[in-house]
Amino acid sequence: MAIAAAFLTAFTWLTHRYVWARLVRDAQWPAPWGRVLSGSVIVLAALVPLTLLAMRWLPRSVNEPLAWIVYTWLGFALYMLLLTLLSDAGRGAAAVVGLLPSDPERRLLLARGIATTIGAASALVGLGGIANVVRGFEVRRVRVPIAKLPEAGSGYSIVQITDVHVGPTIGRGFVDAVVRETNALSPDLIVITGDLVDGTVEQLRDLVEPLRGLRAQDGVFFVTGNHEYYSGADSWLAHLRTLGIRVLRNERVAIRDLFDLAGVDDSSAHRMLPGHGQDVAAALAGRDPARAVVLLAHQPKALRDSLRCGVDLQLSGHVHGGQMVPFNWLARLDQPLIAGLHLVERTWVYVSTGTGYWGPPMRVGPRAELTRIELVAGDGARRQDHEPD
Repeated sequence: MAIAAAFLTAFTWLTHRYVWARLVRDAQWPAPWGRVLSGSVIVLAALVPLTLLAMRWLPRSVNEPLAWIVYTWLGFALYMLLLTLLSDAGRGAAAVVGLLPSDPERRLLLARGIATTIGAASALVGLGGIANVVRGFEVRRVRVPIAKLPEAGSGYSIVQITDVHVGPTIGRGFVDAVVRETNALSPDLIVITGDLVDGTVEQLRDLVEPLRGLRAQDGVFFVTGNHEYYSGADSWLAHLRTLGIRVLRNERVAIRDLFDLAGVDDSSAHRMLPGHGQDVAAALAGRDPARAVVLLAHQPKALRDSLRCGVDLQLSGHVHGGQMVPFNWLARLDQPLIAGLHLVERTWVYVSTGTGYWGPPMRVGPRAELTRIELVAGDGARRQDHEPD
Protein backbone atom coordinates (compact mmCIF):
# COMPACT_ATOMS: atom_id res chain seq x y z
CA MET A 1 0.00 0.00 0.00
CA ALA A 2 2.79 2.42 0.90
CA ILE A 3 4.65 1.75 -2.35
CA ALA A 4 1.47 2.08 -4.41
CA ALA A 5 0.57 5.34 -2.64
CA ALA A 6 4.05 6.77 -3.21
CA PHE A 7 4.01 5.85 -6.89
CA LEU A 8 0.50 7.26 -7.39
CA THR A 9 1.43 10.53 -5.68
CA ALA A 10 4.64 10.95 -7.67
CA PHE A 11 2.96 10.13 -10.99
CA THR A 12 0.07 12.48 -10.26
CA TRP A 13 2.34 15.39 -9.40
CA LEU A 14 4.61 14.86 -12.40
CA THR A 15 1.76 14.73 -14.92
CA HIS A 16 -0.05 17.68 -13.34
CA ARG A 17 3.14 19.73 -13.24
CA TYR A 18 3.76 19.03 -16.92
CA VAL A 19 0.25 20.13 -17.92
CA TRP A 20 0.49 23.18 -15.62
CA ALA A 21 3.85 24.19 -17.11
CA ARG A 22 2.53 24.10 -20.66
CA LEU A 23 -0.98 25.46 -20.19
CA VAL A 24 -0.52 27.91 -17.29
CA ARG A 25 3.13 28.86 -16.74
CA ASP A 26 4.14 29.16 -20.41
CA ALA A 27 0.94 31.07 -21.23
CA GLN A 28 1.72 33.67 -18.49
CA TRP A 29 -1.95 34.37 -17.83
CA PRO A 30 -2.54 37.83 -16.33
CA ALA A 31 -3.61 38.23 -12.69
CA PRO A 32 -5.63 36.87 -11.10
CA TRP A 33 -6.12 34.03 -13.62
CA GLY A 34 -2.59 32.66 -13.39
CA ARG A 35 -2.84 32.29 -9.60
CA VAL A 36 -6.35 30.84 -9.79
CA LEU A 37 -5.36 28.25 -12.38
CA SER A 38 -2.16 27.34 -10.53
CA GLY A 39 -3.98 26.96 -7.24
CA SER A 40 -6.68 24.80 -8.85
CA VAL A 41 -4.11 22.46 -10.35
CA ILE A 42 -2.32 22.11 -7.00
CA VAL A 43 -5.54 21.35 -5.12
CA LEU A 44 -6.76 18.81 -7.69
CA ALA A 45 -3.36 17.12 -7.89
CA ALA A 46 -3.37 16.73 -4.11
CA LEU A 47 -6.97 15.47 -4.05
CA VAL A 48 -6.28 12.58 -6.46
CA PRO A 49 -4.08 10.37 -4.23
CA LEU A 50 -5.77 11.54 -1.01
CA THR A 51 -9.25 10.65 -2.26
CA LEU A 52 -8.24 7.30 -3.73
CA LEU A 53 -6.65 6.33 -0.42
CA ALA A 54 -9.50 7.73 1.68
CA MET A 55 -12.01 5.55 -0.17
CA ARG A 56 -10.69 2.57 1.74
CA TRP A 57 -11.56 4.05 5.14
CA LEU A 58 -14.03 6.93 4.93
CA PRO A 59 -17.81 6.34 4.79
CA ARG A 60 -19.48 6.58 1.38
CA SER A 61 -21.33 9.76 2.39
CA VAL A 62 -17.93 11.48 2.56
CA ASN A 63 -15.97 9.85 -0.24
CA GLU A 64 -18.70 9.76 -2.92
CA PRO A 65 -18.72 13.56 -3.53
CA LEU A 66 -14.91 13.56 -3.52
CA ALA A 67 -14.87 10.62 -5.94
CA TRP A 68 -17.13 12.47 -8.39
CA ILE A 69 -14.83 15.50 -8.33
CA VAL A 70 -11.59 13.54 -8.64
CA TYR A 71 -12.69 11.00 -11.26
CA THR A 72 -14.34 13.67 -13.40
CA TRP A 73 -11.22 15.82 -13.19
CA LEU A 74 -9.06 12.84 -14.15
CA GLY A 75 -11.09 12.41 -17.33
CA PHE A 76 -10.56 16.02 -18.35
CA ALA A 77 -6.91 15.91 -17.25
CA LEU A 78 -6.29 12.82 -19.35
CA TYR A 79 -7.29 14.63 -22.53
CA MET A 80 -5.34 17.71 -21.51
CA LEU A 81 -2.28 15.51 -21.09
CA LEU A 82 -2.73 13.75 -24.43
CA LEU A 83 -3.38 16.98 -26.33
CA THR A 84 -0.44 18.71 -24.61
CA LEU A 85 1.87 15.87 -25.63
CA LEU A 86 0.62 16.17 -29.22
CA SER A 87 1.09 19.93 -29.08
CA ASP A 88 4.67 19.58 -27.88
CA ALA A 89 5.38 17.10 -30.63
CA GLY A 90 3.97 19.55 -33.17
CA ARG A 91 5.93 22.48 -31.75
CA GLY A 92 9.08 20.37 -31.74
CA ALA A 93 8.61 19.55 -35.42
CA ALA A 94 7.88 23.20 -36.19
CA ALA A 95 11.05 24.28 -34.36
CA VAL A 96 13.16 21.86 -36.41
CA VAL A 97 11.98 23.38 -39.69
CA GLY A 98 12.15 26.94 -38.35
CA LEU A 99 8.44 27.73 -38.25
CA LEU A 100 8.21 28.89 -34.64
CA PRO A 101 8.10 32.70 -34.22
CA SER A 102 11.20 34.27 -32.68
CA ASP A 103 9.45 37.40 -31.39
CA PRO A 104 8.61 36.97 -27.64
CA GLU A 105 5.17 38.56 -27.98
CA ARG A 106 4.21 36.28 -30.85
CA ARG A 107 5.54 33.25 -28.95
CA LEU A 108 3.40 34.23 -25.94
CA LEU A 109 0.37 34.66 -28.17
CA LEU A 110 1.00 31.21 -29.64
CA ALA A 111 1.35 29.67 -26.16
CA ARG A 112 -1.94 31.20 -25.04
CA GLY A 113 -3.68 30.12 -28.22
CA ILE A 114 -2.49 26.54 -27.79
CA ALA A 115 -3.44 26.48 -24.10
CA THR A 116 -6.92 27.83 -24.85
CA THR A 117 -7.45 25.34 -27.66
CA ILE A 118 -6.33 22.39 -25.51
CA GLY A 119 -8.54 23.51 -22.62
CA ALA A 120 -11.58 23.97 -24.84
CA ALA A 121 -11.06 20.71 -26.73
CA SER A 122 -10.59 18.75 -23.50
CA ALA A 123 -13.75 20.30 -22.06
CA LEU A 124 -15.81 19.46 -25.15
CA VAL A 125 -14.56 15.87 -25.31
CA GLY A 126 -15.03 15.35 -21.56
CA LEU A 127 -18.53 16.83 -21.53
CA GLY A 128 -19.47 14.64 -24.48
CA GLY A 129 -18.19 11.61 -22.58
CA ILE A 130 -20.22 12.59 -19.52
CA ALA A 131 -23.33 13.04 -21.65
CA ASN A 132 -22.78 9.54 -23.03
CA VAL A 133 -22.73 8.14 -19.47
CA VAL A 134 -25.79 10.15 -18.45
CA ARG A 135 -27.72 8.57 -21.33
CA GLY A 136 -27.24 5.25 -19.54
CA PHE A 137 -26.87 1.82 -21.07
CA GLU A 138 -28.63 0.68 -24.21
CA VAL A 139 -30.25 -2.72 -24.61
CA ARG A 140 -28.37 -4.48 -27.37
CA ARG A 141 -29.90 -7.54 -29.01
CA VAL A 142 -27.61 -10.16 -30.53
CA ARG A 143 -28.55 -13.35 -32.41
CA VAL A 144 -25.99 -16.15 -32.43
CA PRO A 145 -26.40 -19.34 -34.51
CA ILE A 146 -25.20 -22.46 -32.68
CA ALA A 147 -24.84 -25.58 -34.83
CA LYS A 148 -25.08 -28.00 -31.89
CA LEU A 149 -28.12 -26.36 -30.32
CA PRO A 150 -31.29 -28.51 -30.54
CA GLU A 151 -34.22 -27.01 -32.43
CA ALA A 152 -36.09 -26.84 -29.13
CA GLY A 153 -33.48 -24.37 -27.93
CA SER A 154 -33.86 -21.96 -30.82
CA GLY A 155 -34.85 -18.58 -29.40
CA TYR A 156 -33.27 -19.24 -25.99
CA SER A 157 -32.38 -15.88 -24.42
CA ILE A 158 -29.44 -14.92 -22.23
CA VAL A 159 -29.01 -11.47 -20.72
CA GLN A 160 -25.39 -10.54 -20.12
CA ILE A 161 -24.48 -7.99 -17.44
CA THR A 162 -20.81 -7.11 -17.14
CA ASP A 163 -18.38 -4.48 -15.87
CA VAL A 164 -20.89 -2.61 -13.75
CA HIS A 165 -18.17 -1.42 -11.34
CA VAL A 166 -20.45 -0.62 -8.43
CA GLY A 167 -18.32 1.57 -6.20
CA PRO A 168 -17.12 5.17 -5.97
CA THR A 169 -19.57 6.78 -8.43
CA ILE A 170 -21.98 3.94 -9.31
CA GLY A 171 -24.51 3.19 -6.62
CA ARG A 172 -27.72 1.42 -5.76
CA GLY A 173 -29.88 3.45 -8.14
CA PHE A 174 -27.85 2.22 -11.10
CA VAL A 175 -28.05 -1.39 -9.89
CA ASP A 176 -31.83 -1.01 -9.51
CA ALA A 177 -32.05 0.15 -13.14
CA VAL A 178 -29.96 -2.80 -14.34
CA VAL A 179 -32.17 -5.29 -12.47
CA ARG A 180 -35.37 -3.64 -13.70
CA GLU A 181 -34.29 -3.61 -17.36
CA THR A 182 -32.91 -7.15 -17.17
CA ASN A 183 -36.12 -8.59 -15.76
CA ALA A 184 -38.17 -6.67 -18.34
CA LEU A 185 -36.36 -8.65 -21.05
CA SER A 186 -37.77 -11.91 -19.55
CA PRO A 187 -34.53 -13.87 -20.10
CA ASP A 188 -34.24 -17.63 -19.79
CA LEU A 189 -30.80 -17.15 -18.22
CA ILE A 190 -28.84 -14.23 -16.69
CA VAL A 191 -25.04 -14.11 -16.63
CA ILE A 192 -22.73 -11.60 -14.94
CA THR A 193 -19.28 -11.78 -16.50
CA GLY A 194 -17.14 -10.06 -13.87
CA ASP A 195 -16.02 -6.65 -12.60
CA LEU A 196 -19.29 -6.20 -10.77
CA VAL A 197 -17.74 -4.22 -7.90
CA ASP A 198 -14.99 -1.81 -6.90
CA GLY A 199 -14.94 -2.05 -3.12
CA THR A 200 -15.37 -4.48 -0.27
CA VAL A 201 -18.52 -6.31 0.77
CA GLU A 202 -18.69 -4.13 3.89
CA GLN A 203 -18.64 -0.96 1.77
CA LEU A 204 -21.04 -2.06 -0.97
CA ARG A 205 -23.35 -4.63 0.61
CA ASP A 206 -26.41 -2.36 0.49
CA LEU A 207 -25.63 -1.11 -3.01
CA VAL A 208 -25.70 -4.57 -4.62
CA GLU A 209 -28.74 -5.79 -2.65
CA PRO A 210 -31.10 -5.23 -5.63
CA LEU A 211 -29.32 -8.08 -7.44
CA ARG A 212 -31.39 -10.37 -5.24
CA GLY A 213 -34.33 -9.43 -7.45
CA LEU A 214 -32.89 -10.78 -10.71
CA ARG A 215 -35.27 -13.36 -12.21
CA ALA A 216 -34.64 -15.94 -14.93
CA GLN A 217 -36.09 -19.40 -15.47
CA ASP A 218 -32.70 -21.10 -15.46
CA GLY A 219 -31.00 -18.90 -12.87
CA VAL A 220 -28.35 -16.22 -12.48
CA PHE A 221 -24.65 -17.08 -12.90
CA PHE A 222 -21.45 -15.17 -12.14
CA VAL A 223 -17.75 -15.39 -12.95
CA THR A 224 -15.01 -13.24 -11.51
CA GLY A 225 -13.31 -10.32 -13.19
CA ASN A 226 -9.98 -8.83 -12.19
CA HIS A 227 -11.63 -6.16 -10.02
CA GLU A 228 -13.22 -8.73 -7.73
CA TYR A 229 -9.67 -9.71 -6.76
CA TYR A 230 -8.85 -6.11 -5.86
CA SER A 231 -11.93 -6.05 -3.61
CA GLY A 232 -11.76 -9.31 -1.65
CA ALA A 233 -12.86 -12.02 -4.08
CA ASP A 234 -13.59 -14.78 -1.56
CA SER A 235 -15.85 -12.50 0.49
CA TRP A 236 -17.67 -11.37 -2.62
CA LEU A 237 -18.22 -14.90 -3.92
CA ALA A 238 -19.70 -15.88 -0.57
CA HIS A 239 -21.95 -12.81 -0.51
CA LEU A 240 -23.20 -13.23 -4.07
CA ARG A 241 -24.32 -16.75 -3.22
CA THR A 242 -26.55 -15.28 -0.48
CA LEU A 243 -28.22 -13.16 -3.20
CA GLY A 244 -29.23 -16.27 -5.13
CA ILE A 245 -26.42 -15.99 -7.68
CA ARG A 246 -24.58 -19.16 -8.70
CA VAL A 247 -20.81 -18.68 -8.99
CA LEU A 248 -18.99 -20.75 -11.61
CA ARG A 249 -15.31 -21.33 -10.88
CA ASN A 250 -13.74 -23.42 -13.63
CA GLU A 251 -16.86 -25.58 -13.75
CA ARG A 252 -19.98 -26.12 -15.81
CA VAL A 253 -23.66 -26.90 -15.42
CA ALA A 254 -26.23 -28.40 -17.78
CA ILE A 255 -28.93 -26.00 -18.92
CA ARG A 256 -31.89 -28.32 -19.45
CA ASP A 257 -31.29 -30.62 -22.42
CA LEU A 258 -30.10 -27.68 -24.51
CA PHE A 259 -26.46 -26.81 -23.80
CA ASP A 260 -23.73 -26.68 -21.16
CA LEU A 261 -22.89 -23.42 -19.40
CA ALA A 262 -19.28 -23.14 -18.22
CA GLY A 263 -17.54 -20.40 -16.28
CA VAL A 264 -13.92 -19.69 -15.41
CA ASP A 265 -12.00 -17.46 -13.02
CA ASP A 266 -10.46 -14.28 -14.40
CA SER A 267 -7.23 -14.88 -16.30
CA SER A 268 -5.25 -12.76 -13.80
CA ALA A 269 -6.64 -14.53 -10.70
CA HIS A 270 -3.69 -16.90 -10.24
CA ARG A 271 -1.46 -13.90 -9.49
CA MET A 272 -3.73 -12.52 -6.79
CA LEU A 273 -5.29 -15.31 -4.77
CA PRO A 274 -4.11 -18.88 -4.04
CA GLY A 275 -6.37 -21.53 -5.51
CA HIS A 276 -7.81 -19.20 -8.13
CA GLY A 277 -7.00 -19.01 -11.83
CA GLN A 278 -8.55 -19.48 -15.25
CA ASP A 279 -8.78 -23.13 -16.36
CA VAL A 280 -11.02 -23.65 -19.38
CA ALA A 281 -9.89 -27.26 -19.82
CA ALA A 282 -10.93 -28.13 -16.25
CA ALA A 283 -14.30 -26.47 -16.74
CA LEU A 284 -15.00 -28.56 -19.83
CA ALA A 285 -13.37 -31.84 -18.79
CA GLY A 286 -15.52 -34.91 -19.39
CA ARG A 287 -18.32 -33.12 -21.20
CA ASP A 288 -20.29 -34.60 -24.09
CA PRO A 289 -18.74 -32.95 -27.17
CA ALA A 290 -22.04 -33.33 -29.03
CA ARG A 291 -23.62 -30.75 -26.70
CA ALA A 292 -23.18 -27.05 -27.32
CA VAL A 293 -21.23 -25.15 -24.68
CA VAL A 294 -21.41 -21.48 -23.73
CA LEU A 295 -18.39 -20.19 -21.80
CA LEU A 296 -18.37 -17.22 -19.43
CA ALA A 297 -14.89 -15.67 -19.29
CA HIS A 298 -14.31 -12.11 -18.17
CA GLN A 299 -11.39 -11.34 -20.49
CA PRO A 300 -11.61 -11.90 -24.25
CA LYS A 301 -8.09 -13.37 -24.23
CA ALA A 302 -9.64 -16.61 -22.92
CA LEU A 303 -10.40 -17.19 -26.61
CA ARG A 304 -7.09 -19.01 -27.04
CA ASP A 305 -8.25 -21.75 -24.67
CA SER A 306 -11.80 -21.65 -26.03
CA LEU A 307 -10.55 -22.49 -29.51
CA ARG A 308 -8.52 -25.42 -28.21
CA CYS A 309 -11.47 -26.77 -26.21
CA GLY A 310 -14.14 -26.41 -28.89
CA VAL A 311 -16.30 -23.75 -27.19
CA ASP A 312 -19.33 -22.76 -29.27
CA LEU A 313 -19.91 -19.31 -27.74
CA GLN A 314 -17.76 -17.25 -25.38
CA LEU A 315 -19.25 -14.27 -23.52
CA SER A 316 -16.77 -11.69 -22.24
CA GLY A 317 -16.41 -8.05 -21.18
CA HIS A 318 -13.43 -6.37 -19.47
CA VAL A 319 -12.45 -3.97 -22.25
CA HIS A 320 -15.47 -1.58 -22.08
CA GLY A 321 -15.03 -1.17 -25.82
CA GLY A 322 -12.06 1.01 -24.87
CA GLN A 323 -14.42 3.35 -22.93
CA MET A 324 -12.40 6.46 -23.80
CA VAL A 325 -10.66 6.94 -27.14
CA PRO A 326 -7.72 6.31 -27.71
CA PHE A 327 -7.77 3.42 -25.21
CA ASN A 328 -9.77 1.33 -27.68
CA TRP A 329 -6.60 1.19 -29.78
CA LEU A 330 -4.32 0.54 -26.82
CA ALA A 331 -6.57 -2.28 -25.60
CA ARG A 332 -5.82 -4.21 -28.77
CA LEU A 333 -2.26 -4.67 -27.54
CA ASP A 334 -3.60 -6.87 -24.72
CA GLN A 335 -6.87 -8.34 -25.99
CA PRO A 336 -7.68 -10.12 -29.27
CA LEU A 337 -11.16 -8.54 -29.51
CA ILE A 338 -12.55 -5.26 -28.18
CA ALA A 339 -16.31 -5.29 -28.71
CA GLY A 340 -19.12 -6.94 -30.63
CA LEU A 341 -19.84 -10.35 -32.13
CA HIS A 342 -17.07 -12.27 -33.89
CA LEU A 343 -16.68 -15.72 -35.41
CA VAL A 344 -13.16 -17.08 -34.90
CA GLU A 345 -12.71 -20.46 -36.55
CA ARG A 346 -15.81 -22.30 -35.23
CA THR A 347 -16.16 -20.29 -32.00
CA TRP A 348 -18.44 -17.31 -31.62
CA VAL A 349 -17.28 -14.60 -29.23
CA TYR A 350 -19.36 -11.73 -27.94
CA VAL A 351 -17.51 -8.94 -26.14
CA SER A 352 -19.78 -6.51 -24.34
CA THR A 353 -18.81 -2.84 -24.02
CA GLY A 354 -19.84 -3.09 -20.36
CA THR A 355 -22.95 -2.07 -18.46
CA GLY A 356 -21.29 0.60 -16.30
CA TYR A 357 -17.92 2.32 -16.52
CA TRP A 358 -14.66 2.48 -14.61
CA GLY A 359 -12.79 5.54 -13.35
CA PRO A 360 -13.88 8.81 -14.98
CA PRO A 361 -17.68 8.95 -15.47
CA MET A 362 -17.12 9.30 -19.20
CA ARG A 363 -17.55 7.21 -22.32
CA VAL A 364 -15.86 8.81 -25.29
CA GLY A 365 -16.95 6.54 -28.13
CA PRO A 366 -18.65 3.27 -27.10
CA ARG A 367 -21.91 3.35 -25.16
CA ALA A 368 -22.63 1.09 -22.22
CA GLU A 369 -24.87 -1.89 -22.88
CA LEU A 370 -27.11 -4.54 -21.40
CA THR A 371 -27.03 -7.43 -23.84
CA ARG A 372 -29.85 -9.80 -24.77
CA ILE A 373 -28.33 -12.77 -26.60
CA GLU A 374 -30.68 -15.03 -28.53
CA LEU A 375 -29.37 -18.47 -29.43
CA VAL A 376 -30.54 -19.80 -32.78
CA ALA A 377 -30.33 -23.45 -33.80
CA GLY A 378 -28.34 -24.06 -36.98
CA ASP A 379 -24.98 -23.20 -38.52
CA GLY A 380 -25.89 -19.76 -39.86
CA ALA A 381 -22.18 -19.24 -40.41
CA ARG A 382 -21.19 -15.60 -40.74
CA ARG A 383 -24.47 -14.02 -39.78
CA GLN A 384 -23.99 -11.29 -37.16
CA ASP A 385 -27.05 -9.36 -36.03
CA HIS A 386 -26.77 -6.97 -33.12
CA GLU A 387 -29.20 -4.10 -32.84
CA PRO A 388 -29.71 -1.70 -29.92
CA ASP A 389 -33.21 -0.92 -28.67
